[in-house]
This record gives sequence, C-alpha cells and structure tokens, in this order.
Amino acid sequence: MRVQPAAFLRTTLPVDLSGLRELDGGRYHSVWLPDHMVSFWPDSIWTPEFTDLATAAPSPHRHLDGLAVAAAAAVLTERVPLVSAVVDTVRRHPALLAQTAVTIDHLARGRFILGLGSGESENIVPYGFDFSRSVSRFEEALTVIRLLWDSDGPVDFDGRFYSLRHARLDAEPYADRPPQIWVGASGPRMLEIAGRYADGWWPAGAWTPEQYAEMLAALRASAERAGRDPLAITPCFIQVCLIGADEAALAEILRAPLVKAFVLQVSAETLRGFGFTHPMGEDWRGFQDIDPAALTRDRIVDFLGNVRPEMVLAVVPHGTPKEVANTVKTYVDAGLRVPKILDYGAMAGLEYAKASAANVIAAEDELIRLCADVS
Repeated sequence: MRVQPAAFLRTTLPVDLSGLRELDGGRYHSVWLPDHMVSFWPDSIWTPEFTDLATAAPSPHRHLDGLAVAAAAAVLTERVPLVSAVVDTVRRHPALLAQTAVTIDHLARGRFILGLGSGESENIVPYGFDFSRSVSRFEEALTVIRLLWDSDGPVDFDGRFYSLRHARLDAEPYADRPPQIWVGASGPRMLEIAGRYADGWWPAGAWTPEQYAEMLAALRASAERAGRDPLAITPCFIQVCLIGADEAALAEILRAPLVKAFVLQVSAETLRGFGFTHPMGEDWRGFQDIDPAALTRDRIVDFLGNVRPEMVLAVVPHGTPKEVANTVKTYVDAGLRVPKILDYGAMAGLEYAKASAANVIAAEDELIRLCADVS
C-alpha cells in the first residue's frame, strides 16, 4: 500500500465538524477520532500561570464520546474511513462495542473502523472500573466481538470476564462485511494478540524507527502463526513531534511547561535508554502512571525544573516541517504506511497553536513527496 497520512478529528469541546468536507477530499487515508474521559495534562498546570491555553479552555478534559462523534462524522462524509483511536475494552462491554461499531458502519456505508486498546488508567480507575488483568480482558473482549459478528442466531460464551446466554446480534454487517478492527499494541502479549485479530495496528509508543520495525516484525510473526496474511495488516503510527519555523522558535516551544510535560508520557526505562534519568523517578511507567488530578502543583513544578530540552528532543522528531518529514520517513523505511503527524508544539501556547495546523500540512506535503515511490 502507498504511504498516506491520517488526520485527527477533535472529540473535545467546542465541537467543530466544519472541517469534515476538507478531510473527506481524498488527501487522507483515514480520520482518527480519540476516545477519552480525561487528557494527560495535569490539572495543576492548566492555569494561566503556566499556559495561556487555559484562558481559552477552562479544562483540558472537555472530552465527548468519541463513538458518538464518529456517528455524526459518518453522515457528514462520503469517502474517508473513520477510525476510533482508540476505544478501551474496559469502559464498554464488548457486546455494546460490537453493536455500536455495526451501527456506525451502516451510517458510514462501510467506512468505519473499530480501533481498540486495553485501556489507560486515567480513563478507567477514577470511574471505578476494574483495571486488573487488562490484557486478558482485552483478548476476551475481541473474542466476544468477533463471535457476535460471525454467528448466526443466539450464542453462548463462558469466559473469565464475560458470559453470554442466548445472546444475539442480528443486525447484519454493512454489505455482509463486519468493520475492520485496528489495535493499539506495544508489549509482547498485545502484539501477539494484535497479530491474530487486527486489520490495522499502531503502537502506543515507538521511540525509534528500529523499535517500530521490531514491533511490526513481532506483529507479523504472530499473524503468520495464526495463518493470516501479515502484509494485510495496516501499519500506522501517531507520530508526536515538535515543529518550529526555525531553531529560535523550537527553543521557545521547548520552554513551555505543557511541552515539557510530555516527558510524563515517557517511561523511566525509555528515557534511561536515551541516557537520561527520569525526573519522576526510576519506577515511572509513563502514561500508565499519569493521574491528572493527583499530580500536585509542587510535584509538577519540581518535575518541570528537572526536565531538560534534550530529554524531549531525544524522544520526538523535531525541527522545521521538512526536517520532521525526513525523520518520519525513517519510520516509513521501517514499515510505517499510515502516519499521523501530531505537532505537540501546539501546546506551547495560543500563538503556536494557530501556526500548528499549517506546519503539519507542510510536513505532510513533504512526506508525501518523499514517499512518492514507496509502496
């Protein structure tokens, strides 16, 4: 398949679907819709003291139901596939996920893709959901979804987490083809599961093209063991980056507290691999440990004081749009085919947020040029 970028559709307030016509024009492989209860940014620094973004939005957590927004997008578009990126299998029962995906796919006339993951604590633990054995729960949820899609008539199922008794989903898939399932997976077990079930894949974090290639190889090996075509799985990636017009702009972006806070999403183990000690301690697990409400101002101020620009630059592509495109191309060489270039420089403040969209488009244009002969 050719290399083609993906787009994001915001699922936060204020809701804005006015750009869907442009996203539906053929430039993008697919449109990805996040599904969160909260964001990664700590409440303690979402204040005018730290960022002028707080003057425009009272909270960084104004999330809407991503699947509901996908249903609206389905009836407002005609061509582009729509992907939930990603829905966890903890907050929603797999039977409900199976029915919702079929519903949206009918509204989209076969263009909906169900993106699934095992979950993140900040969206689950505060709401009282059981987050134990999340990978096993995820695998069983996939089994239930496929069972309901593939069975004619009522089905029974006895699992560790879910039980079905004469359960049925008689709403047939659109054009007799169930929606594709894309899986967010990075660890060995999740990659093995994704190889057996997924039609598309993206990792939660691949900090080098070599790491991306290793994960993709593990995924494809699992698919082969399952008797599936490994090359039929679409390799994707949300490529977080920092785009600036020049070195001075990039230096200014790196001083922004919310940009520094990206290091919270990186594990101590990963940062150690780049030669740095994580400011949150040697046991910090990255995004899995983020609780935006619990990270106090004092702790975050101390953390920010110990974040060095080199830490951020080590884990994300950075530079001008052309420089970022050249870095993303190294991931394409490692097997990536559907990149979403996500400019974290927008978190530097309102001025940079305004410039971010144009920077991303410029990086996409350059990447498309660089990948014209890649298939």
